[in-house]
Amino acid sequence: MKLIRFGEAGRERPGIQLQDGTRVDASGFSADYDETFFGGDGLQRLRGWCEREAARAPRVPPETRLGPPLCRPSKIICIGVNYRDHAADSGAEIPKEPIIFFKATSSIVGPDDPLVIPRNSRKVDWEVELAVVIGARAKYVTREQAPRHLAGYMLHNDYSEREFQLERGGQWVKGKSADTFAPLGPFLATADEIPNPGALGMWLTVNGETRQKSSTGKMIFGVAELVSYVSQFMTLLPGDVISTGTPSGVALGMKPTPIYLKAGDVVALGIDHLGEQRQQAVASD
Repeated sequence: MKLIRFGEAGRERPGIQLQDGTRVDASGFSADYDETFFGGDGLQRLRGWCEREAARAPRVPPETRLGPPLCRPSKIICIGVNYRDHAADSGAEIPKEPIIFFKATSSIVGPDDPLVIPRNSRKVDWEVELAVVIGARAKYVTREQAPRHLAGYMLHNDYSEREFQLERGGQWVKGKSADTFAPLGPFLATADEIPNPGALGMWLTVNGETRQKSSTGKMIFGVAELVSYVSQFMTLLPGDVISTGTPSGVALGMKPTPIYLKAGDVVALGIDHLGEQRQQAVASD
């Protein structure tokens, strides 16, 4: 299944994207895509509802805004420097263990919402990433057990303000958490839709020029290993998001001079079987 949420920001309703691309309103299912939904039998019940009701459920007009495909989770855990070519771009060593940092959940927006350049910002960067959604409480799980704890996958643009992240002291979270810095979607594909998350093509363009083109096959640490690893340090709750890192091609790695985003720039990105996003950068109020 492909789960969507649509409508005005902050008042989204649940929906489903069918195999032919048609979007249907699942408000009649009477449950939103939150921790309770993922942690219980929500996906199973939604499949049953689709079989019975999807054919006659109201259609969502194509021009309707899509929001993030899940309700705000308890946490977004991000993995840093998880592609060898990205490590080379940024001058970082290949990590011996996954690098973990957080991103504020208030940064979550829909896939095509504007990117707001923060106040006093000079170095806003892009990062196309595969995001993993937890489907069952995970604590001290093994790599072999990890797939049983997955609900599905999403496309994520892990926007970063590099000056805030790297030059202002403290942890990376301050450069990762501005409003609009976590566009998710357009849909959440359930795990059965993505049998091999380690072999997905991914790309990103800025103003029509290719900046990133790679594959999740180039990750240093794969999905199952990451879920297991993170669960050794914290309990993963249903609906939590793990964003698995980005390949080479970010502005930070440009030589000789990085070209960061400015108001008016348009960023487009996609991952095989997970759809596409488009954000236009605007100045902060």
